[in-house]
Amino acid sequence: MKNLDYSSCVQFFLMHVACLLVVMSGVSTIAVVTCLALYVVRMFAITAGFHRLFAHRTYRTGRVFQFLIALVGTMSYQKGPLWWAAHHRHHHLHADTEEDFHSPVKHSFWRSHVGWFLRRDSRTTDWALIPNLIKFRDLRLLDRYYSLPPIALAVGMFLFGSALQRYAPGAGTSGFQMLVWGFFISTVLLYHGTFTVNSLAHIFGRRRYDTEDDSRNSLFVALITLGEGWHNNHHYFPSSERQGFYWWEIDVSHYTLKVLSWFGIVWDLQRPPARVYQQALARRQSNAEVGDGGSSSLNQTTL
Repeated sequence: MKNLDYSSCVQFFLMHVACLLVVMSGVSTIAVVTCLALYVVRMFAITAGFHRLFAHRTYRTGRVFQFLIALVGTMSYQKGPLWWAAHHRHHHLHADTEEDFHSPVKHSFWRSHVGWFLRRDSRTTDWALIPNLIKFRDLRLLDRYYSLPPIALAVGMFLFGSALQRYAPGAGTSGFQMLVWGFFISTVLLYHGTFTVNSLAHIFGRRRYDTEDDSRNSLFVALITLGEGWHNNHHYFPSSERQGFYWWEIDVSHYTLKVLSWFGIVWDLQRPPARVYQQALARRQSNAEVGDGGSSSLNQTTL
């Protein structure tokens, strides 16, 4: 308890409590659709922007798209892009060791999921880990004033709902209802969707590759995070923009970036090298031989 940052705890707690206002606001189709749409759009900004672009440089883009995806990602209320990227690079350097802020292997599940985000020692940004990013003044401003974009989103939701109430009463919504669904509920769902990569994807799932950490591949996590659930793939070769290495591994962020590349908005999408697939095939063949040798079941690390 002494390591908790009480300011962050209060904000995080109030965001969850605010979701209970749904009892007063009620529900409408457009409110739920807006909630889900903002979840998906901001999740894409986190996965494709904060993670694959800023933390890992797995593709390239221009300054305009870089700023836009950083702005939308900051609206997720998960602090700023520089803070996020620095912490993620720290995670890869120390994955599932005592120095890893959110390892469920070395720490508790609670800490890996949300506790690390609320601790004092997670507030600082290690600037030495992000030398390629600190040169961008717009990213520094977003990082410094990270609370402003979420506030702007909340105000925008209220105004949007109020406009619909006045000019399209048939939608059955209001400013208050849109604020609750479009900001509070959507943001809290986004919190826990993102945080499952830190917690669940290091506990449940399959391990295709022998990595030094306990990262795992999880279809469930991949579905709710637009492709981030192929975590063992990612930890084995983090330089790949594509995290679902095979066609059957659903990776919505990759599909979206691929389409954007057709229009020249992004480019130089990094792919897994051939050796990654060769090693996976060798492991599958090895496990098949073990099975043929009389093993009653394959262990958790099979393909």
